[in-house]
Amino acid sequence: MKEKDLSVIKRYSIVEYLERKGIKPVRRTPAYALYRSPLRAEIHPSFKVDTQKNLWIDYGEGMGGSIIDLCMRLEGCTLQEAIRRLGQTTPDDTAYGSRNDFAPNNFQPSMAANGVRELISISDTLPPHLQEYLTKVRCIDLQKAKLLLKCISYEVRGKHYQAIGFANLSGGYGLRDNHSFKGTIAPKDITLIFTDKQTAHTTEKTQPVCVFEGFMDFFSFLSMKEEITNHCLVMNSVSNVARAVRYLKDRYLPHIRVFLDNDDAGRKTVQEFVRAGFKVEDMSVYYKDFKDLNEFHVSRMREQKKQKAQEQKRMAVTEQNESKKSKLVKHKIRRNGHLVG
Repeated sequence: MKEKDLSVIKRYSIVEYLERKGIKPVRRTPAYALYRSPLRAEIHPSFKVDTQKNLWIDYGEGMGGSIIDLCMRLEGCTLQEAIRRLGQTTPDDTAYGSRNDFAPNNFQPSMAANGVRELISISDTLPPHLQEYLTKVRCIDLQKAKLLLKCISYEVRGKHYQAIGFANLSGGYGLRDNHSFKGTIAPKDITLIFTDKQTAHTTEKTQPVCVFEGFMDFFSFLSMKEEITNHCLVMNSVSNVARAVRYLKDRYLPHIRVFLDNDDAGRKTVQEFVRAGFKVEDMSVYYKDFKDLNEFHVSRMREQKKQKAQEQKRMAVTEQNESKKSKLVKHKIRRNGHLVG
């Protein structure tokens, strides 16, 4: 069998894939199927398959994606192995296509013009240079962030590249390397992060939803807080504002707290939320002297580190002075003792 196009494989019914594994829905409607999660043990069903978009989301974990992502999670295999396995079971009447669908947006023009980008693998483990970029340059708490990040490996004209990947609701990824590259793996969409084990229809409506422009801003927020009780939505681009509005309105979530960039695009997006009828708390006023939330977070962390170093230096000098005083006192005592003797 020929290896099938990624976009073709993604159209293979998730419901049919689960049925072949003996996993049946607890509830089925024309628009979706609801399951007890096949990824973990649970009593109440919180795993939903959108049968129209052919996408899944596990509300208990706040994660989701395409059939390829599900196969990788469910069968514990690599991206290439998941494509191979699904390619063997995808119905034969599905049309074939080009394997070059993987084309992250916003690549440097020379890359786009001179070579096709080929997706190699998706890993749960970030290599040291990307970990160092997150922790030292972006001041991100990796222990909190790593469960939501992937390492995306790809090739351009035989040259290997790696980038940090952040999954969206449609199975695509936002990409960032340790230099200046930003891009996406299509399709583009928003990302949802649920902070408890409740499903969408039991979400606490009184808490505002925190809305972020990009995933670096979200992870900055995550790193700054001891605990997050709000549900969060990452737009992954201000161009996804309509998707965010639709998602929030469909779930009757009228109160939002937005953490957008301090630029024209960010301010325009805030006004779009206001015009859409939301109660909007614009949090950019708290970092008005910075480009975005991450820049504010980095400045704050470096200032704290500087103050800590100064305090440690001051304490070291104090201890040194105290030690000198103690030695001087002991010397005087010994000297006086000799004189008395």
